[in-house]
Amino acid sequence: MAHSMHTHSCGELRAENIGQTVTLTGWVWHRRDHGGLIFVDLRDRDGVTQVSFDPEHSGGTAFHAAETIRSEWPIKVTGTVRERPEGQDNEKLATGHIEVLVSELEVLNTSVTPPFQIEDHIDCSEDVRLRYRYLDIRRPKMAANLKLRSDFTFAIRQALHNREFTEVETPALFKSTPEGARDFLVPSRTQPGHFYALPQSPQLLKQLLMVGGVERYYQVAKCFRDEDLRADRQPEFTQVDIEMSFVEQDDVMGELEEVLSDAFGQMGVEMPTPLRRINYWDAMDTYGVDKPDTRYGMELHDVTPIFANSSFKLFASAAADDKTFVKAINAKGAGAWPRAQIDKLADVAVGFGAKGLAYIAFRPDGSVTSPIVKFFSDEEMAALRAEMDVEPGDLVMFAVESRLKADEILGGMRCHMADALDVPREGHDFLWVVNFPLFHWDEDRKAYAAEHQPFTLPTESDVAKIEADPLAAGSFTYDFVMDGYEAGGGGMRIHNADMQMAMLKLLGFTEERAQEQFGFLMDALKFGAPPMGGFALGLDRVCMLLTGSDSIREVMAFPKTSSGSDLMSAAPSEVSVKQLKEVSLRLL
Repeated sequence: MAHSMHTHSCGELRAENIGQTVTLTGWVWHRRDHGGLIFVDLRDRDGVTQVSFDPEHSGGTAFHAAETIRSEWPIKVTGTVRERPEGQDNEKLATGHIEVLVSELEVLNTSVTPPFQIEDHIDCSEDVRLRYRYLDIRRPKMAANLKLRSDFTFAIRQALHNREFTEVETPALFKSTPEGARDFLVPSRTQPGHFYALPQSPQLLKQLLMVGGVERYYQVAKCFRDEDLRADRQPEFTQVDIEMSFVEQDDVMGELEEVLSDAFGQMGVEMPTPLRRINYWDAMDTYGVDKPDTRYGMELHDVTPIFANSSFKLFASAAADDKTFVKAINAKGAGAWPRAQIDKLADVAVGFGAKGLAYIAFRPDGSVTSPIVKFFSDEEMAALRAEMDVEPGDLVMFAVESRLKADEILGGMRCHMADALDVPREGHDFLWVVNFPLFHWDEDRKAYAAEHQPFTLPTESDVAKIEADPLAAGSFTYDFVMDGYEAGGGGMRIHNADMQMAMLKLLGFTEERAQEQFGFLMDALKFGAPPMGGFALGLDRVCMLLTGSDSIREVMAFPKTSSGSDLMSAAPSEVSVKQLKEVSLRLL
């Protein structure tokens, strides 16, 4: 490799290099002194090579210097590649058949003792790792994660470029148009009292590019959301943003399948196309979630009809009311749990919105324990056993709620139980969830909210019909689901200004506010906007799943903590009164 201080990387040398004189640079990983022989594992971003020093070949100076070097010192060595002595091969290393016998050593810098070992399995809090993130990314696992992210991003870019998509950069300083989450605001110095916002996504800008005739656009875009950061949310994240015009939904989905299949293929992951499509309500009713992991069963069953004439009042009254359902899942194996452990599941269910948890534990010895089983007739129990495919050792859990709520509670319990029972999930699971509702009812705001976003094309073109029953309206939408995560989402867009205004009004906008926030979009739609649709892939999340990590922080170079802090630089931080004055701000 030219243009650097070394001739080879530390992951490169093999048996065919034996006899060559080479120069390596890297960090001292482990140093072992075997009385008269010194061995050093030298590490760089590419791998590890064992280099050895002996008083004969390494000359006095190199050998003496080798006695002083310590962990994480960067060094440069020149020497000869030779076979490792008999029986000393390291099968775990790609370079494990050779070593370099050093003739010259140059110490490039020293290092203080690092706050944690630069190893893959370290017992150290994530806060310490984030405080010294530049050391954390020396660890082979983190280095490999960043490399995979780079490779995957490149593969996606290439797949899009090959299909004549144009990469366009959109501004990071834009207008505040809160789309659901809070905007990050940036005060303007030149226009006191006015603010830019950092974009939550390039949504509006990409629609304008379609009006501008770009036709096929993409961007690897930074997005910013000032929301409360649950465990795996970051204030800034990356999406691969895509939009196409003169298309229908199947055109967009077909194109995306080819792009994704190509990019995953480059990573050695097979994604068979066409992907299967599950309707939103089928996903909810079967798996209890709009991003189902279908690598395991534990499906939801509607058992309402079984209890139509039950003496158990709660179930019977649900059966009599067409808005309330009795639904159930069967967690195989959990019926063997001790009573106290099963009772704790009620708290878990409450976390998902339940009032409590009705259950029946079918014990491995054939007995049945449950607070509610005394109310059930033999016929009801037989029908339940048949419907839920009950075997000894099973735990059947119930939710009695409206359709959506029962689905959500049991969907939450399904995921919880899969983790608690270590249900195997092999390989990757890719699918589309399609036809989301256009709106949902926001209980806190007492108003309709867009299920995907306010610019989504309804399946019903008659606005009057949508207004008559907003919750029944469907939409041209498709989410890309990977391994039980929403890995991307998309939809067709409204390309008619009047319909866009009608949608905003349904969402509670006055005409003035709609004009003020989105007037520029509706103006643009009046100039012959083409039919358009697009998609955004959550790059951080997909890389997390490809690396088998359990948090997107593991695939980001410098992420924030769950409270939005950067522990390394201590951001966010206070700024001087002078800086505030320049942008006409005063703190409360």
